[in-house]
Amino acid sequence: MTATAIRRWAWIHKWSSLVCTVFMLLLCLTGLPLIFHHEIGHLLGTEVEAPSLPADAPRVSLDHVLDVAKAQFPGKEGMFVSQEADDDRVWYVTLSDTPTSDRDLKQVAVDARTGEVLAEPKLDEGFIHLMFKLHVDLFAGLPGTLFLGFMGLLLFVAIVSGVVLYAPFMRKLDFGTVRRENSSRIKWLDLHNLLGIVTLVWASVVTLTGVINTLADPLIDLWRLDQVSEMIEPYKGQAPPSRFGSLQQSVDAAMALEPDMKIGFIAFPGTTFTSPHHYGVFLRGDSSLTSRLFRPVLVDAQTTKVTDSRDLPWYVTALLVSQPLHFGDYGGMPMQILWALLDIATILVLGSGLYLWLRRGGWTSSADIGIDTEDASMQARHTGIARREAR
Repeated sequence: MTATAIRRWAWIHKWSSLVCTVFMLLLCLTGLPLIFHHEIGHLLGTEVEAPSLPADAPRVSLDHVLDVAKAQFPGKEGMFVSQEADDDRVWYVTLSDTPTSDRDLKQVAVDARTGEVLAEPKLDEGFIHLMFKLHVDLFAGLPGTLFLGFMGLLLFVAIVSGVVLYAPFMRKLDFGTVRRENSSRIKWLDLHNLLGIVTLVWASVVTLTGVINTLADPLIDLWRLDQVSEMIEPYKGQAPPSRFGSLQQSVDAAMALEPDMKIGFIAFPGTTFTSPHHYGVFLRGDSSLTSRLFRPVLVDAQTTKVTDSRDLPWYVTALLVSQPLHFGDYGGMPMQILWALLDIATILVLGSGLYLWLRRGGWTSSADIGIDTEDASMQARHTGIARREAR
């Protein structure tokens, strides 16, 4: 690589890193507790604990579950009903003033076997909520989410440019070399490069999946314009029903269509994931991967008959796959620990890069990164002399 090319790549690496480093540090720091959000919830006492009952204990009707939840907050209407992928003993009922309102949401956890209220989880307070909001949108809504997505793209540019620079940097050094006999700045430089190349694949995957996750709202809107509009075309121009049919019968109809799948969540008529005329029953598989993928089934809210069901488009599937991969929450505790260790290593990479910049106003000169450009400069001079002689 020529000296000019090295300087160009160094400039790209320097500025892409400097612009995004502070925000990426924030995301790594807030992402660390989110990896263990269930475990932290248990420690803080915010996780819902279902009582032990026989595995074959009968389930109560979803209509009863809904009635129990609404009795806790009179005047509120059902918005969503969901359950955890690995625990079907608890129904989480989300209530709002109207199906389209996301303000003053309430949630009630109801035992699926006894119909008793287990808890009223707080949706807008607590340590995990604070970490989540900082990680997702900086408390700035969609603009904040898209801004963080752009920072993620800059980080990926920094990763790519760092890889390009790594080859000439290591030309005269063995892999993993940390020059401890030199100044602290050189030692941190070597550590920065070593950790950067070790975490390369993980950092790239988490960065790209994070960028995809920031597009969740636009992708859902695209899905609604693309598929949902076709699925509800026969209802176009009709007034929304004044009364809804049985929620349990609607779910039974959806399950009869896909008996090998499980319930992921149910969207009530008028919410984002369905239409004013339908219950949206979203089913999922039972494996580590398919439990994250949904198949939407639209059920007429009056007749409780299935009207349409289609596979999700590829871009929504990519979104759903990227979410567990981003947080490492589909492989149990071993993957969570691995994700945490790599997250800490990435914090060191970002922090050391910022330290190197503050110490010397940037680390990307050839002297700083240890790249010998003399050979490239000599080659350029010899090439110029040869061209003059040829003329």
